[in-house]
Amino acid sequence: MKYSYLSDVGRARSKNEDFVGFFKNQAGVALAIVADGLGGHQGGEVASEMAVSNIGYEFEQTEFKMPNEAYTWLQKQASAENEQILESANQNNELMGMGTTLVCVIVFEKRFLIANIGDSRCYLFSDGKLLQLTEDHSLVNEMVKNGQISKEEARNHPQKNIITRTLGVSSEAKLDQTLTEIVPGELLLCTDGLTNMVTDDGIAQILGQKQLGLAEKCQALIAAANEAGGSDNITALLLSFDGEGVS
Repeated sequence: MKYSYLSDVGRARSKNEDFVGFFKNQAGVALAIVADGLGGHQGGEVASEMAVSNIGYEFEQTEFKMPNEAYTWLQKQASAENEQILESANQNNELMGMGTTLVCVIVFEKRFLIANIGDSRCYLFSDGKLLQLTEDHSLVNEMVKNGQISKEEARNHPQKNIITRTLGVSSEAKLDQTLTEIVPGELLLCTDGLTNMVTDDGIAQILGQKQLGLAEKCQALIAAANEAGGSDNITALLLSFDGEGVS
């Protein structure tokens, strides 16, 4: 397994409220994590950094090797982090209403555990095809699922930034978690600063350029989002698998 990540402020924002990290625990199990902060005067960047740094630090202290242990641990950490974000917001008026999305992958020898809350996404690019592995917790996604609007209409819907589930903001923080077999290809973790600017086809086209390394692909994804307008912070984290498990 190889990895690379890049985060960019974009062309419209004055500060970057995304945060990204890569960690390993005592057993050599890897955690890749991306967060997109929201709310408050400076709360977004505080919430996303808290979530990534705190969960990453706690992960480094663990020794588990099995997905079932990670599943329970990750939900417990998300709930604890949710409480910390709420407590920090209550103690500082400038942080009131802050929260963050979270998408992460814990990589085991032959499988990976994907978890998310909010609208930051995880994709699998394999055999030339891009597959979204997470489901957005957003108002427009609920409208798509209910047949009220199409996926195409959702891309430019005026309410597309309304998130229905986050860390912070609400007293409950339930993660969606999925266990998947590792296959040859790449996992992409990203914030909506990428997916709102670049279509899935555009992302697949970049990831399909075999002459590019992971770092170059991250740079190309960021550049494509900025060329399309760069209306938000943009973060992309890539994990590459050769099909032989984790090395």
